[in-house]
Amino acid sequence: MNIRNFRLFAFAAAIVLAIPLGMPALARAAAAAQIGPSGLPLPRFVSLKPGRVNLRVGPGRDYAVTWLFLKSGLPVEIVQEYDNWRRIRDSEGTEGWVYQSLLSGKRTAMTAPWQRDKDGVMLNVYRSADDKASVVAKVQPGVLGSLKTCNGNFCRVVFSGASGWMRQSDIWGAYPDEKFDD
Repeated sequence: MNIRNFRLFAFAAAIVLAIPLGMPALARAAAAAQIGPSGLPLPRFVSLKPGRVNLRVGPGRDYAVTWLFLKSGLPVEIVQEYDNWRRIRDSEGTEGWVYQSLLSGKRTAMTAPWQRDKDGVMLNVYRSADDKASVVAKVQPGVLGSLKTCNGNFCRVVFSGASGWMRQSDIWGAYPDEKFDD
C-alpha cells in the first residue's frame, strides 16, 4: 500500500468512526487514549507542590527561567512529558517546563479564573450536587480549593472557610464531563 492509498484509507476510517460516535465523542476518545511516557494520560491536571516553582523554556536546568510560580497548590495541566520534565499550562495559558518532583497528583481547582476581572461576580457553592440545592457559600473568581470528587457536572470543593459542590464548568482544574473520586 503506497502512502497516498494509506492516507485515503485513514481518512475513510476516520469518517466511518465519526458517524456513529459523533465528532465530540471521537475527539474525547482520541484525547483519552493519549498516554505519556510516564504511563499516565495526557493532558491531565495536577498541582504545584512547593511555593516556588521555576517555569523553564525547555526540559532541563540549562534552559532559561521564564516565570516563577509563588503559590503552592496551584492547579496546572500537564500537556507534554520528556524524561523527568513536564510541560505545564496554568489557568491563564502560560506554558513551560518544570521538573516532575515539583508537581503533586493532589487535585486542586481555581474558581472561574476567566471571570477574575469582572466586578461583583460571585460563584455559588451548593450543599449537594444540584443547582436546586441550598447555597452554602459564595466565592469570588480565582479562589483556590481542593477537589475531592467530580461527577461530570459538579465537583466537591473544599476551601479554607467552606466546602460544598460547584458546577464543574465554574472551575479550572477538572475537564468537562470528567469523573473521579479522591
